[in-house]
Amino acid sequence: MSQNLKPAWLITGCSTGFGRALSKILLEGGYRVAVTARDPAKVADLVADHPETGLALALDVDKPDQIAAAVKATAEKFGRIDVLVNNAGYGYLAAVEEGEDAAIRALFETNVFGLAAMCRAVLPIMRAQNGGAIVNLSSMGGICGFPGVGYYNATKFAVEGLSEALAPEVAPFGVKVIIVEPGPFRTDWAGRSLKTPDTAIEAYAGTAIARRNATHAYSGTQAGDPVRGAQAIIRAVEQDKPPLRLVLGSVAQEVITARTDAFRAELLAGRDVALACDFPKEKVS
Repeated sequence: MSQNLKPAWLITGCSTGFGRALSKILLEGGYRVAVTARDPAKVADLVADHPETGLALALDVDKPDQIAAAVKATAEKFGRIDVLVNNAGYGYLAAVEEGEDAAIRALFETNVFGLAAMCRAVLPIMRAQNGGAIVNLSSMGGICGFPGVGYYNATKFAVEGLSEALAPEVAPFGVKVIIVEPGPFRTDWAGRSLKTPDTAIEAYAGTAIARRNATHAYSGTQAGDPVRGAQAIIRAVEQDKPPLRLVLGSVAQEVITARTDAFRAELLAGRDVALACDFPKEKVS
């Protein structure tokens, strides 16, 4: 890559939230960026003043043909793809019993299978150029399960496991993997990217339904600043040895710390039970 050219980024889900904030900062900083959305008209303003370094593309990560077209167009425009940001996704707030099969499968199609398909499409390019970075947007909900968020948690737990396995697979090719774990950020996530079941089960009024109501109530007042979060992602990508997990926001830091502390305590408490399940070691005479 020419020393005069900044890295080329491909970002999914750029119409609002982290995707928009990242795209705006990068383009204003002279980076080359393919910004994508299901409706490219919603991201056209981002690239309007950057005809040489910006590219607006239609991309629904549920559609393999659109994935292939977006990756091809990005590589043709910039000659390479240095960073893939898998940001596209949405939430589904439902008690496990309330979950609707079609809605659950659609959630996994976007949050898990779409993300995995994007990785598969970009990795041949990154391997050939012997370098790159894949940034997968997870959530503090990829570490901690919450009542009423089980299916969303399941998709983000899947992203965590996939990414953790991917990192050592692609490290020999100079490809870095970063899992981003935000807490609540002021991105209109509740109003824009959140689905709920058609039928509520009132038995869950004190758990799942209460959490749904609280999530909508605090929308717009979350502590996290998407601009500062986007800047943190860029700094992590540009490190020679970035962290595998990048926690964003005070809420996520506190919640994940508490969860890992509790997990460690559970491990220590169950140590004797775990060790007792092995075949007895043979005594050496």
